[in-house]
Amino acid sequence: MTLNNWISAHYEEQGMAIKWVAFSLELIAGITLLLLMFITCTDVVGRYLFNNSLDAASELTEIGIAIIVFAEMPIITWRGGHVVVDMLDNFLGGTIVKVLGVLSILVISSSLYYLAAKIFFLGARSIRRSEASEFLAIPMGYVVQYIAIMSWVTAATVISYGTYHLLKKTKPTTNKEA
Repeated sequence: MTLNNWISAHYEEQGMAIKWVAFSLELIAGITLLLLMFITCTDVVGRYLFNNSLDAASELTEIGIAIIVFAEMPIITWRGGHVVVDMLDNFLGGTIVKVLGVLSILVISSSLYYLAAKIFFLGARSIRRSEASEFLAIPMGYVVQYIAIMSWVTAATVISYGTYHLLKKTKPTTNKEA
């Protein structure tokens, strides 16, 4: 089985390009999680067996968590994996629910876009000032700009997911419905 066939079989997204984007982002998150596991094991073994912990473990963990969370945000958004409270949907008409859906799409995507613009500015300022992490001297501005870029991608995902599901006749569903 080729990688293309495997991705087609295991990813529900529409279109091969979207499937590859989802696979790539999940691969980044998975490799980062594996590296975090090795860092944590090395830190614990060093601390308890050799009485010397890994100095940079905390900053690598912080960076790794940022990479994982913001790599998964667009995927979770596209799949509709966020918590949704729809208690009033049965009492409100379908038109009102769609209007509220459009309103939420606009508010969430514009909020993400605005925050990403501010975060990107802070990352650029951090790069200009040569701010770096304490132990490894990793330029933190690039991590901050990664967060901004992934927030922009998530904003675009909110718009595309919302538009796609609002134009469909059925309500958005999640992968884990019972």
